[in-house]
Amino acid sequence: MIKTVFRALLQYFRKLDKPLFISVCGVSAFSVLLMFSLVQNGVTSKDSTMYKMQFLCLCAGAAAALIMSALDYHKFIKLWFLYVPGAVGLTLLTFTPLVYKPNEGVDDAAWINLGFTTLQPSEILKIAFVMSFALHLSKVGDKINHIGHVAMLCLHGAVPTLIVVAQGDDGTALVFFFMFVSMMFAAGISWKYILPCLIAAPVAIWILWEKIMLPHQKMRFLVLFQEDPMNDPEFAAIAYQQYWGKLALGSGQLFGKGLFADEYVSVPYVQNDFIFTYVGQCFGFLGCIALIAALSFICLKIVIDSRIAKDDLGKFMCIGVFSMVFIHCILNLGMVLGVMPVIGVPLPFVSQGGTSMASMFVCIGLVMSVYSHSEKNYRLFYDAN
Repeated sequence: MIKTVFRALLQYFRKLDKPLFISVCGVSAFSVLLMFSLVQNGVTSKDSTMYKMQFLCLCAGAAAALIMSALDYHKFIKLWFLYVPGAVGLTLLTFTPLVYKPNEGVDDAAWINLGFTTLQPSEILKIAFVMSFALHLSKVGDKINHIGHVAMLCLHGAVPTLIVVAQGDDGTALVFFFMFVSMMFAAGISWKYILPCLIAAPVAIWILWEKIMLPHQKMRFLVLFQEDPMNDPEFAAIAYQQYWGKLALGSGQLFGKGLFADEYVSVPYVQNDFIFTYVGQCFGFLGCIALIAALSFICLKIVIDSRIAKDDLGKFMCIGVFSMVFIHCILNLGMVLGVMPVIGVPLPFVSQGGTSMASMFVCIGLVMSVYSHSEKNYRLFYDAN
């Protein structure tokens, strides 16, 4: 019995995607260190427990990823009738009195108050979408370009996107849209559908700008083209966070000030979407490049895992996770650098947020499951057929 268990554990660790798991844990541990530094330096509240919560979510997420890597993704992904209604139901609770806004003046109502903590259901909805949409695409298979299947796939992608749009969470809506497009490309959607969409895109953008977008949403784009927005009363308030964010980012120069320096440039809500500015202050240009390299490695490793997946289901799931992590990085860094509007997208595994970190780890667990079960003759808990 002991030999059997020992042999199974050896086999498990042999098939574990160690480079991906170690890199994700390393970046997440770096996030905990940043949170601790923010509290100790008084950049955030001294009695803040955010680094403790970040650490707990790191531990819980890592454990979940390890467990999921041991399970065959074919088994739990088919339970869509459980996790899809649950994720959608939780998200719809944001339209009830349980809704919670963490800060005054925020546009989106994307959290629910559980009493002892808060939860962002759209993060759980991302996991459910990746799994259910990958299953949908794998079931359609080579018939993806049939007009009926295309319509149903578009409806599948539109439901979560429109829900988060109704919440006012434009950033998360973009993430869902990018995941949908990436997975459709991976599944082989025909150019006969892509070209008409590209041709219609300018008209759709004009309608979006003129008829749908609110004035404050337009201002977030227009401020990017202002030469000196801080001296313009119309744009100063909109530009405030990005202006101080860029000053903070550059203040670290080449090597940074260190984690426990005497003075830091203050950036509103630096622990959230603008955590990269604190990396720049503490570790300078070299530290920023190192973090970007680590995140790039994570994205690249997920793509590599999609290439060795033994079936389309595993491949589509990996592409969905890749697109989610990748677009989060692009949108977040674009916000900080002032080349994209501020739309509230966290930096994966780095920004403060327990739900975000835990959900990212679960998604990494999905990829690790694909990697671990890329050989038909390998199963941890049962024999292969």
